[in-house]
Parts: sequence; C-alpha cells; structure tokens
Amino acid sequence: MGRGISTLFAVLRRRGLPAVSTLAAVIGASVAYLAITPRFYATSAKMMVDAKGVSVSELGRDLTQPSVVGRSSNPLADQAELVKSQAVLDQAIKTLASKHPQIQLTPTDISSALKVSILPATNILQLNYFHQDPQFAADVLNAVSQAMVEENIQAISSEATKVRKFLEKEVPVARNRLQQAEVAESRYRQKSGVVADTDQTKSLVQSLTNLEDQERTLIAQLQEARSREASLRQLTATKNINNAYTSVRSGQDEQLRSLRAKLTEIETQLIEARLQFTDNHPKVVSLLGQREQIRALYAQQVGRVSANNQTIPTEDVASDQISQNLTTQLINNEVERVAVENKLQTVQSLRKNLQAQLAVLPLRQQPLTMLTRQREEAAESLKLLQSKLEEARIAEAQKVSNLRIIELALVPTDYAYPKRSVVLAIAIFFGSILATGVVLLLELMDNRLYEVAEAEELLKLPLLGILPRLPATKLTLEPAEKFLDDVGLVEPYRMLLKNLEFRSHEKLQVVVVTSTISGEGKSVVVSHLAAVAAMLFRRTLIIDADLRRPVQHTLFNLPPKPGISDVINGNRTLLNAVQPTDIENLSVLTCGELHGRPSQLLESEAMKSLIAEAAHHYDLVIIDTPPIGVCADASTLSQYSDGVIMTTRPSVTMKESLQRAVSELQQNRIPILGVIVNGMTTDAEKYYRHPIEEKQSFLPRISLPGSNRNGDRN
Repeated sequence: MGRGISTLFAVLRRRGLPAVSTLAAVIGASVAYLAITPRFYATSAKMMVDAKGVSVSELGRDLTQPSVVGRSSNPLADQAELVKSQAVLDQAIKTLASKHPQIQLTPTDISSALKVSILPATNILQLNYFHQDPQFAADVLNAVSQAMVEENIQAISSEATKVRKFLEKEVPVARNRLQQAEVAESRYRQKSGVVADTDQTKSLVQSLTNLEDQERTLIAQLQEARSREASLRQLTATKNINNAYTSVRSGQDEQLRSLRAKLTEIETQLIEARLQFTDNHPKVVSLLGQREQIRALYAQQVGRVSANNQTIPTEDVASDQISQNLTTQLINNEVERVAVENKLQTVQSLRKNLQAQLAVLPLRQQPLTMLTRQREEAAESLKLLQSKLEEARIAEAQKVSNLRIIELALVPTDYAYPKRSVVLAIAIFFGSILATGVVLLLELMDNRLYEVAEAEELLKLPLLGILPRLPATKLTLEPAEKFLDDVGLVEPYRMLLKNLEFRSHEKLQVVVVTSTISGEGKSVVVSHLAAVAAMLFRRTLIIDADLRRPVQHTLFNLPPKPGISDVINGNRTLLNAVQPTDIENLSVLTCGELHGRPSQLLESEAMKSLIAEAAHHYDLVIIDTPPIGVCADASTLSQYSDGVIMTTRPSVTMKESLQRAVSELQQNRIPILGVIVNGMTTDAEKYYRHPIEEKQSFLPRISLPGSNRNGDRN
C-alpha cells in the first residue's frame, strides 16, 4: 500500500507539469466559454390552484374546483398546459406591448423559453422564464401569470352564465310541477278523510304500542295479585272475602273484644266447676246459662259489624294483630286484583280496536303517500333550482378564480445561464480526467527507469546499492581527510562495497563498471567506490578503459598521461604509468593518449596482461568502461574480470536498452554481479550528519555535477 502511494506520488512529480498544463488549458477554455457565451437571466413566479374554493356561493365554489375528467387526469397538469395556451400567451403579449413596444413577440417566442413545473406535494405551479434582458424576463412572467388568472376568471364566469340561463328556464317549470302536485294531494285528502297519513299512522302505531305495553304490565300485575291472594288465603284459612272482612271487624270491635273476654272467663269457671261438681250442680247450670247469654249477645254484635248481617264462628274472628294484618292484606289484594282485571279488559278492547284501524289505514294511505312524495320532490327540486339560480348570479357577478398569484417574478440580479460553478466544475472534472489520461499516456510512452523496484523486477538481478544524488557544483574529489568526514556520502558506497564482498563466493579483485547509455554516472560511481575501498585499507586501482571519452583524470585532477596506451605500447610499465591520488591506497591508470582504434588496444593480449598484472599488485581493480549499449568494450573487458556491475539512473536509463544489455551479457555468459541505482534522493546523508556539521552546512566532500561536457557526471 505504502509502495503504491509512493509510486503514485513519484509519477505525479514527474508528470506534474503536463498534468497541470492540461487541467489549466481545460479550465482556461471553460473561462473563455463563459466570457463569450451570451448570458441569460432566469426569474420565476408561483401560482396556487385553490382547491378549497374562493366564492361565497356553493355553485361558485363548485365551478372553481379543478375539474377531473378521468382517473389519469391531473388538474394541476391541465393548468400547467393551459399556461402555454394560445389565448393566455396572446393576452400576455397585449400586456407586454405597452411596456416594451420595441420588442415584437409571438406566442412561440414566449413558450420556447417558458417552463412550467408542479412543486411536489403541493397545489402550486412554478413558472420560469429565461431571457437576456432581466427586466423583460420579469415582465413577461408577470404578464403571463396575470393573463392566466384573467383567463381563469373569464372561464368560470362563462360557466356561471350558462348555468344561470339554464336555471332561469327550469325554475318556472319546477314551480308549475309543485302546484299540480299540491292540488292532487289536497283533493285526495278531502276525498279519503286522511289528514296526515304519516302522522296518523305514527300516532296509531304509537298508541297501539303503548296499549300493548300496558297490557303486558297489567297481566304481570294480575299474576302477582293472584299469587299473593293464594298465599294469604292459605295463611288466614279464609274462603270468603266477606267472612274475612267480618273477621277483621269483629277482632277490632271493643264490645266484641269485651264479650270474648267475658266468655273466656266463664269458660274457665265452667271448667273448674265441672272438675268439682256434676253437670246438674246449680253452679254448673248457672254458668252454662251465662255462657249461652253471652254467646247470643256476641252473635248479635257480630251481625252488627258484618257486611251482610252474617255470623261467623268465634274461632274465625281475627282477634290478634297478625291475623288482622294478614286478613287486611288479603282484602286489599282482592280489591286490587279486581281493579287490574277490569283495567286489563279495557286495554285489550282498545288494542283490538286500534289493530282494526291500522289494518284498514294503509289501503287509504298508499295513494296519499305517493302524492305526498311527488309534492315533496317537486318542492325540493324547486328549492334547489332557486338556490342554485341565486348562487349562479352571485358567481357570475363575483368574478372568482381558482388561480391565485402567490409570488410575482422579480428582476434577477445575476444571470442563471451559463452557470459559472457548473461550467467550472465540469471543466475541473473533465480536465482532471484528461490530465490523468495525459499522465497515463506519457507513462505508457516513456520507457525510462524511475523506481528502484522497477530495476529489480525488470532485470531479476540483485540490487547492490542505492547511491545518493550529488551536488552539481563539485567537479573534483576533495582531500581524503575531508571526504572521510562526510559520512552521509561514504556510507552508501561502503554498503555497495560490502554487498559486493558478501554476495561473491570468491574474493573480488577485478570489477567492470558499465552502463547502458551515457549520462548514468558510471564514472562517478567508479571514482567514489574506489575512494571508499581505499579508505577501508584496500589497495585500489582505477583503470579508465573508456578510450573514447575518458573522465577519471578530470575527477582526480590528474594529467591524462601516461596511461593505458603507454603501457600497451610498451612505453611504460604498469607501475610507472599508474598515478597516485590524494587518497591513500588509491591509484588511477588514466586513458593516456587517445588512440585512433581504441577497440584494437582493448582486444589485445597486452590489455589482458595489464589487467592480470594490476590484479597481482592491487587488492581491488575497478575498470571504467564505455556504455555497453554504445560499444562492446565492456563485454570484452568483462572476460578478464570477476564480474560486471550495471549502473542505472532514474529518468535516464531506458528500460528496453537495459534489458537488452543484460540479456546480451547473460547470453555471452558474462557474470553480472548486480545492479546499482544511482542519483536517488535519500535521507541517509541527513541521518549520518553530525549536528554541528548540519549547522555549518558543509557541502559533500565528493561531488560531481549531474552532467558535464563529457555527459557522464552524476
């Protein structure tokens, strides 16, 4: 993930200028478009379709209701289409002619720029109009809105006029029909004697219902009285109501009560006398005579208080209070029972009479009901027509409308088309896409190497080191003591040297450093690698085998002669031709005098012997050769070495050339020690710097420009 982001940033850095240029060009084109495109101003107005009605009359409200023709019909959509109708637009043009006489308009001119929409979930129409003149746009929209209201008023008034004329003809006809119905009903009532069929029937039915309720109540009361009578007769042992009455009166009379007391006393004495004497004893006989006299007197007094001078036995007299109360209740219950029976008979007789009347009444009321219904219908029809006639007159005079302007069009202050934000947003969007396409196209067309990972994936070779980018102001190698202090520069080359040693099974003595093309910094890599090796106490020799464009003598400020050509021609020995440098343990064998046929020198046995002798006298020999993509010198010298180091440089090395060079070396069975990525930006130097040195801002001790006249600088 992090690698992908870093790669993306690297691509953006490389292609930032064309991408920004492309985006700027598109935005500039959009700005130019905004500058030359005519500006149109937009304004809007709102109208409400009042579904509640605005008239004081019912008919007026009905006429102002939006009409619905079918299930799929939408009143708001109908009104929206009506806005663009010929009549409305013609009326609007007449209104505009007084304000803008210099502008000639047609309905098509207005309808083409007029847009009508329905606001969701409302009864509101929104009208929008576009024009280059903001004042004219507002005037047009207000004229259309007013024309729409007037057209609506005229349409509703026309409908009300039609309804009024129709009703004025129908009202006299309905009045005639009502008069005829009233005359027919009156004649039948006189003939049949039925005053009010419905009321009379209701009255009879109500009376019959009341009688039936009374009958049920009386029957219940009668049953209750009979049940109570049976219970009281059983308790009082009374068989006749007259005897019961006499029994109560006798029990309550004072004389009879006194006679009963005397009779009881004589009976008590008689019983005692019989216990002592016989029946012929004078006392017993006297007592019997007294008893008979009292009994006769008692019977006489009972006849006095009885209803029909009847006598009852003494034992049947209700002498105690409970018997008197029960007997009294029996008498009262009997009286109530008789009254209920009489009332029940009367009610039943009345009920039968009413039932007979109700059975006959429908036959006489049926024609009257029909006549009454006809008369009521005629009256209702006349009343309705008269009320609608009044409503039609009110609606016609009121000039109502179901459309209302709720928002007039205002003069716009800013143009609506073209929209700057939209145009710029589209320009930025498509400009970004185009810029991305340009970046992708440039990346596809560019065959150069840019990333370290690309070198590893492309060559499938070990990465020996990543070397830093050097300042372009230093052309020579500084004294050894200063170079050694620049840890940020020394460490990458030290790591390169250690990687060479660790990855080789045998000790490396002769190493060929080359590149695919000129400008990848191979000569700088040779000089700095040799300097680091010498500082690490290795006797190191640099052989400048680039007989076409030698640069090592300039890097170390050495004279170009003597050199390789002098040794091969036998003019000097190797040790006499080698020149020491300011760095201890480091020597340089320069090119010497340029030869007309450099390949002939490098292919000679003398060159092979020279390399072998150098390996004998030095711990490490580094050979600087021409680019392998230019000539075969590197391949020739690699045969006398322990291996080849390929130098690459981001933004310089061509992938195709690098692959071809490596493939040729591998096919020729020339060992490749690895690849170096030169000239990369790194934070290692900042890490290795001493804080005091950072403050002093010392420049690197070994520094080479990115390019020089030889085209082989870092």
